[in-house]
Amino acid sequence: MWDVIFVIVTAGIAWHGLTYRSADGDRPIGHLLFGSIALLFCLRVLFVDILDVM
Repeated sequence: MWDVIFVIVTAGIAWHGLTYRSADGDRPIGHLLFGSIALLFCLRVLFVDILDVM
């Protein structure tokens, strides 16, 4: 139950971090960095804890 909630929340954070653009159209490096870290944790919990792939 908590793993699914964690995956949903981190997927949302990753989506926001990787698709965010400032008013100028630039992508801030902080958003890209933390978005990619959130995506890494999201996929790790999804594959290891929920799907038992590894």
